[in-house]
Amino acid sequence: MNYYLYILFSDTLNKYYIGSTKNIETRLKKHLENHSGFTAKAKDWKLVYSESFTSKSDALAREQKIKKWKSRTMIQKLINSKL
Repeated sequence: MNYYLYILFSDTLNKYYIGSTKNIETRLKKHLENHSGFTAKAKDWKLVYSESFTSKSDALAREQKIKKWKSRTMIQKLINSKL
């Protein structure tokens, strides 16, 4: 079973969102539905980056590592490295 780190981007907010999940498509749909939380502020989230892991703990560790960067520039460099 694969787990994923993913990065979403909203043009409306001009912001990135970093998360991890078992199913990216299902998770993106949830971000776009009516809900509370940070991603509820916009309805134009799109997947701009993902990485696959064999364990949930590895995906969560990668998510936390990227969040600790607190750097939009480093996130953009990561995304651009996969293009």
